[in-house]
Amino acid sequence: MIKRHFHFVTLFPETIHSWMDASILGRAKEKGVFDFSAHQLRDFSEDKHHCVDDVSYGGGGGMVLKVDCLVRAVEFVESLIGAETSRVIYFSPAGQTLSQNTVNTYLSTRTDKHLILICGHYEGVDQRFIEGWVDDEISLGDFVLTGGELPALAFADSLCRHLEGTLKDKQMSQSESFSLSVDGKKLLEHPHYTRPPDFRGHKVPDILLSGDHQKISKWRFEQSLARTKALRPDLLK
Repeated sequence: MIKRHFHFVTLFPETIHSWMDASILGRAKEKGVFDFSAHQLRDFSEDKHHCVDDVSYGGGGGMVLKVDCLVRAVEFVESLIGAETSRVIYFSPAGQTLSQNTVNTYLSTRTDKHLILICGHYEGVDQRFIEGWVDDEISLGDFVLTGGELPALAFADSLCRHLEGTLKDKQMSQSESFSLSVDGKKLLEHPHYTRPPDFRGHKVPDILLSGDHQKISKWRFEQSLARTKALRPDLLK
């Protein structure tokens, strides 16, 4: 599997480090499963005040990230990686909605080692940057956030946990929501329980305490199907 390198172009590098250096991802990075860099967009401004945004032509509220700063940031990253393949991804409400299918596409068909993740802010970025330098647009959903860091981190996190060596058990990611399926339709994961077996009258289902793994497997599949029908019937249409 290709070792991925995530290049975040952001106004808040500390936000990226606080997530990518922690917990499971932090340990995976230390093992060399993937790598990441956080590039401060202001470093690519030629303005003495390090300004990276300006008012929108035609009027209206809000500021727009400038095309020249963004392009210099992308070109800088590309100069670092040389001839190795890269893909520029911009996170915005206009992009395709991030899903497990999106993640699977990047894992199975995208061979780009370097992913340059553009974290927008304010009213977005100059459209010329999108048309001339962006390969993909991705959205976290039909809502608006204050910045692109959360979608970029969600995208990177979801890819990383499928890379060999991130999770201790290779089967963990295969039994999760949207990885399970029946007749080609995605299922939600079954419910989980742990100690104590009885908490204030709320008991763990007896089947899980039986030690009969065949019955437990059957029960879990039935629960996945029932949960999907109840909570996400759209997945079964």
